[in-house]
Amino acid sequence: MPRKARIDMSGALHHLIIRGIERKRIFRDDQDRDNFLSRLGQILAESKTACYAWAFLPNHAHFLLRTGQAPLATVMGRLLTGYAVTFNHKYRRHGQLFQNRYRSILCQEDSYLLELVRYIHLNPLRVGMVEDYRALGQYGYCGHSVLLGNRKNSWQEVDYVLGFFGRRKGLARERYREYVQEGIGRGKRPELVGGGLIRSLGGRKEVGGHMRSGVRVKGDERILGDSDFVLDVLKASEEELERRYRLKAVGFDLERLAQRVAEIFGIEAEEIRGAGKYARMVPARSVFCYWAVRELGVRETELARRLKLTQPAVSISVRRGEHIVQEKGLEILGG
Repeated sequence: MPRKARIDMSGALHHLIIRGIERKRIFRDDQDRDNFLSRLGQILAESKTACYAWAFLPNHAHFLLRTGQAPLATVMGRLLTGYAVTFNHKYRRHGQLFQNRYRSILCQEDSYLLELVRYIHLNPLRVGMVEDYRALGQYGYCGHSVLLGNRKNSWQEVDYVLGFFGRRKGLARERYREYVQEGIGRGKRPELVGGGLIRSLGGRKEVGGHMRSGVRVKGDERILGDSDFVLDVLKASEEELERRYRLKAVGFDLERLAQRVAEIFGIEAEEIRGAGKYARMVPARSVFCYWAVRELGVRETELARRLKLTQPAVSISVRRGEHIVQEKGLEILGG
């Protein structure tokens, strides 16, 4: 049975898990971890992707991210590909470093954000990478120490998470510390990373209760949330896919898109795809990049190659293009 496509949309909250191929180590020393951490911070900042929790383990890693200006596939593609190249070069190895597909679970924020922050940040303690809970607060490769104020990290969303625990940062940190510590006795919490209906409804007990009461429920292995949330996400995802299919059905590709943008801005289509950083071309090229990524589903790396730009430059153009489209009320299929 073919695997379902990942679900992503702007502003969505995702629990992501990356694993080494054949469960092999993806970090062999702190230099590897520092390399990955540096790349992660740079890419999250450039793509405006929010990070609420993260933890590095020897052969896998967890992240809790909110999709920003760049699609999640673009963010993860840049991160994993870049790191794998340097890792292979350092250790004189060849072939894949990561499993082909990272796991991506779209999450219902109100019910699960804090649960996932706690679950992710307790992972180093569960696998024995730190001696005890006190040591976890000093561990440099997990977001828990940053939330406690023991380490600094400019790209981690500290204030947002602590805001759930109180207005005064000192009190909020103490309450957060107690909240995470209380989770140690809850074990591995398979419903947060498992599959299908059990995860979508928050555990086997909840599923059993729904079944006994005769209530019809909807679950999906790619989503963590209640039945209504699952249905809403699936509907929004299907609508986005239908829109892309509709555009392709009328022959909308990058060539047609360039012609449409050129028509809007009164320029030649070749100017959009041409080299140069002329100021008058910035709005047109930005709208072109935004619609290519968001409406046609073109990956930023592919667009960068076609336009002979860097991937970060395309990300900036996508963000700028979104603002222009919203401010001017532009429509890709307008008359």
